[in-house]
Parts: sequence; structure tokens; C-alpha cells
Amino acid sequence: MKNEEEIRRRIIELDVEHRDLDAVIEMLTRDGHHDQLQLRRLKKRKLQLKDYITLLKMQLVPDVPA
Repeated sequence: MKNEEEIRRRIIELDVEHRDLDAVIEMLTRDGHHDQLQLRRLKKRKLQLKDYITLLKMQLVPDVPA
């Protein structure tokens, strides 16, 4: 992903998925009838998304010479 606009678009898509996962995790936790394995997988996916979003945001920051 070289194009800055593509990176920004991808960040937005991943942010939406991250928020959706957050809502699903909260709903399952509140419900009390959740599958622990499913909950762990959702939390792991949410963490992966957060890490990937961070990496993409770092690509948008210009390199500063030392």
C-alpha cells in the first residue's frame, strides 16, 4: 500500500471493524451466555486490528532524518 489515500481508507475500514468487534464483545460479555473460545478469538482479532492500524498510521508519518 504505497498510496497515502489507500492507507487512510484502509485505516478507516479497520477502525470500523475494530469498533464492531468491541460492540460484539461487550454484548457477549453482558449476555453472560458466551463461549469463552469465541470471546478469546474476537479479542485476539481486535488486538490484531489495533496493531495493524498502528502500523498503517506509522506509514503516514514522514521519516525524519536523524
